[in-house]
Amino acid sequence: MVKEYSLLDSGDLYRLERFGDFVLSRPCPQALWKPTLKREIWDKADASFSREGSGGWKIRTRLPDQWIVELSQVKFKISLTDFGHVGLFPEHSLIWNEMRSLIRSRTHEPNILNLFAYSGGATLAAAQAGAQVCHLDASKGMVSWARDNAALNELSHAPIRWIVDDVMKFLLREIKRGVRYDGIILDPPTFGRGNKGEVFKIEREIQPLLHLCRSVLSEHPLFVYFTSHTPGMTPMVLQHLLEQMMQGEQGDVSAREMVLPAERGLGIPYGSVALWKGPL
Repeated sequence: MVKEYSLLDSGDLYRLERFGDFVLSRPCPQALWKPTLKREIWDKADASFSREGSGGWKIRTRLPDQWIVELSQVKFKISLTDFGHVGLFPEHSLIWNEMRSLIRSRTHEPNILNLFAYSGGATLAAAQAGAQVCHLDASKGMVSWARDNAALNELSHAPIRWIVDDVMKFLLREIKRGVRYDGIILDPPTFGRGNKGEVFKIEREIQPLLHLCRSVLSEHPLFVYFTSHTPGMTPMVLQHLLEQMMQGEQGDVSAREMVLPAERGLGIPYGSVALWKGPL
């Protein structure tokens, strides 16, 4: 039986998380409060990551090179990376059930575009709900990781296009090809590089990016999910941007803070999410 993810506690600039059989402690700059659990519980973490000094992982328990965790009905391959990530951003799961419901509300198989798609959580949740999906990320390694996750979820033969490309260049080509999507999932980084070294800066690129996204939407789109972890990109900022992007299109925009609940301690805010939802 595959074990699940849970946030155990947070505080003193760290978060304590259970990934299946193993507990990890990792930095969390927004956790300015005090932890709820006792220090001895934190000290028993199987591994902890620090950015102080030479930084890196401190391993207390021998860990496998990779293991499997389930979150919101999606299985993930977990592995410790040199930069503290493990192949899963659990806060993204907060939108998956809502997204599944929207996809299932359509009588036909909707075509969904997942940009900056990382290890494929939203891609796989959408595919589970019956969508065909285009999964795009600039990192060949992350797309390969996402395909491994698809295999774990028995979705290797699902209608998913796996694309390694720069987002802006890809969207321009899709516009020329006349390819259209019923839904878009968008999680742009603060700063990033394309697969050929293209530089992405959110403050410079966000409006052109949203304009291109609008151009690849179908005649009767279902949704646009827009998430951000960039400081200053509050729910109101995302809502304003999405309202301008979808101006003239019948539908509603809502926005909120993404807060990942803890098993016992305090929940952690992990950025913002805005949703444009078309009429059902």
